[in-house]
Order: sequence, then structure tokens, then C-alpha cells
Amino acid sequence: MEQFFNYDDLKDLYDIAIIGGGPAGLTAGIYAARDNLDTIILEKNFPGGQVGITEIIENYPGFPDGIMGGDLAEKMFLHARKFGVQVKNGICGKIEIDGKYKIIHLEHSVHKIKAKSIIFATGAKPLHLEVPGENKFLGRGISFCATCDGAFYKDKVVAVIGGGDSAVEEGNYLTKFAKKVYIVHRRDKLRAAKILQDRAFKNPKIEFIYNCVVKEVKGEEKINAITLHNRVEEKDFDLPVDGVFVFIGWTADTELLKGMVDMDDSGFIKTDEHMATKIPGIFAAGDNRLKELRQVVTAVADGAIAAKSAEKYIEENF
Repeated sequence: MEQFFNYDDLKDLYDIAIIGGGPAGLTAGIYAARDNLDTIILEKNFPGGQVGITEIIENYPGFPDGIMGGDLAEKMFLHARKFGVQVKNGICGKIEIDGKYKIIHLEHSVHKIKAKSIIFATGAKPLHLEVPGENKFLGRGISFCATCDGAFYKDKVVAVIGGGDSAVEEGNYLTKFAKKVYIVHRRDKLRAAKILQDRAFKNPKIEFIYNCVVKEVKGEEKINAITLHNRVEEKDFDLPVDGVFVFIGWTADTELLKGMVDMDDSGFIKTDEHMATKIPGIFAAGDNRLKELRQVVTAVADGAIAAKSAEKYIEENF
């Protein structure tokens, strides 16, 4: 991983610079490098994105028994490195258009990345509850990752907020540690895949609370309860818990491109079928793109298409 933090081998010009090292970015890197394009991936954390902190992935083709998220992330990273992709740690502070070239300015660094084309693959980030007490306990009682923080709640009581795949899957995972897991959903039925629902319904540690939303997170030094509002009965009540895991949706991690490309109200980038934005030479791929389904398999598909589209753009313009 030493190369990940070392900028000494940066090139003066890249064919493709990929911002984001999740499945979409790593796949784009693989496809670009196999076509002999000088390619760099900039990742602000560690390669793999959300996949790297997912316990197990059961619906990725080729792994009928499932695969650990961290293992899949590592395989993708090593695959990209095999074909010569440079993968560097860095936070992009600004993108500048210089004629046909794109300049990426890195935060906390004098280094700049010059490229003929950019693939924006920054993914999405979890939505917050936006209720009193949430900010106070972020990172110390409120979590957005069961794989990361579940072990802190051995023999404790936790609440999972949400009713989709992530909420139900992570709720099941938390029963490995917690003695009780409440899954709180604002509707009267779950949105998660049937197989995940069936697994949760059979788990004796899980209890479902429907038609409720969180109004407040309570506690002094630690969380001791959440206030729920029942939307049907129109009444509030406190639920004693030691921790809260939030899985209520996502917002695109695309602040860097705001005002430059077309987005929806949640910041998801609008592209055509070639992953192209309205700026020639800038493409988007993965969970930060406006689309119906956000899964690892759709992210890698986006990445492959974006790389081939960027290759065609470079051939026609340089």
C-alpha cells in the first residue's frame, strides 16, 4: 500500500483520471488500462468503497455462496493494479477545464493531475436522520455501517432505521453481537428483497416496529433511547436502545461537480447511455449516477461503459 500514499511517480499527463476507487472506478481502471491508456484512480479513503465495508455480497454473479465485501474489493483493486493502473490516495478539491484538458486540484497537496478525460465515480453517502441529538452522537452511538461498528454492541440493544435491503441485511448481521435488534420502518411493510425479509422474520433477536419515524435521539454521555412517532396513531413514545444504525437512503457524493454538470435534486449526475455528462470528456459511473438500480453489478457495468466511452472520446479529440 506504500504506493497508494506516494506521489513521486505521478505522470505529467494521463489519458484518464478516475475519481473514486469503488467498483465503478476500479472497473473503469481495468478496462482503460487494458486498452493501453495511462490511467490513475484517486480514492479519498481506501479502494473498494462501500463494498469494502459490506460483510457479504450474495448476488454478485460467479459467487453462488456469496463473497465477503472486503475480499471482492481487494480482488478488484489487485486486478486494476495488475494492468498498471496507478491508485493513489487523494481528495479532489477542484476540477478545472483547460482547453481540451482537465486539471484536478488535490486538497492538502501541491500536486495536480492533468488528464484528457475524467470518469467521476465517487459513489453515494448515507442520508442522515436530521433530528435533534443526531449530531451529538455521530460516531459514538449513531452509525451507518454495521460491519464497522457492530462489535461495539455485544449484548446490547440497538435500533436499525430503515426498511430496504441495507437495513434488513445489516439488522440480521447485528444479531451476531446485539441481544436485541429493533428494525424501525416508516411504512407498514418492508421494501427489502423477499429472501432478506424471510431471514429477518425467522431471527428471534429481531423485532419490527412499523409506521414509525425517529423524532429525537436521547442521552447524556451515551444514547439511552430514541423517540419514535407513530404515523398511524399520531403519538410519540421512547424506545430504550444503546445504539442506532441508520439506513434510510443515499445522496450522491457529487459536490465537486455541482454547477458544472446536470444533476437531480439529490445530486445524482445525469448522463446518457454512454455515461457522458454535458461536459465533453467528463463521464460518470456508479452510484453517483442517476439510475434505477444501485448495486455492485450495475456499478461495474457503468465503469466498463465509461472507460470505453472515454477511450472513444480521446481517439476523436487528441
